[in-house]
Amino acid sequence: MNDEITLISGIEYKVRKLLELKEKDNRKIIVLSDQNLKLDEQIEEQKSYINKLKEQIKKIKIAKSLENSDGSVEAKLKINEFVREIDKCIGLLNN
Repeated sequence: MNDEITLISGIEYKVRKLLELKEKDNRKIIVLSDQNLKLDEQIEEQKSYINKLKEQIKKIKIAKSLENSDGSVEAKLKINEFVREIDKCIGLLNN
C-alpha cells in the first residue's frame, strides 16, 4: 500500500512540475510573440524607409541626368521617356 502511495505521490509531483513547465513555456511564447510583432513592425518601417530612399535616389539621378545633358535633344528625349512612363501609369490606373 505504501508503494502505491509513493507512486501516486511521485506521479502528482511530476504532473505539477510538467504544469509549471507548461506555464513557463506559455509565458515565453507570449513574450516571443510580442517581440515578433514588434520586429515585424520594424521590418515594415525599414521597407518603407528604403522605398523612400530609392525614390530619392531616382529623383537625384533624373535631376543629374537632366543637369548633365549636352543640349536640348537629350533633355527632350528624357522628357519623352517620362511622358511614356506617365502614360503607362495612367493606363494601369484605368484598368
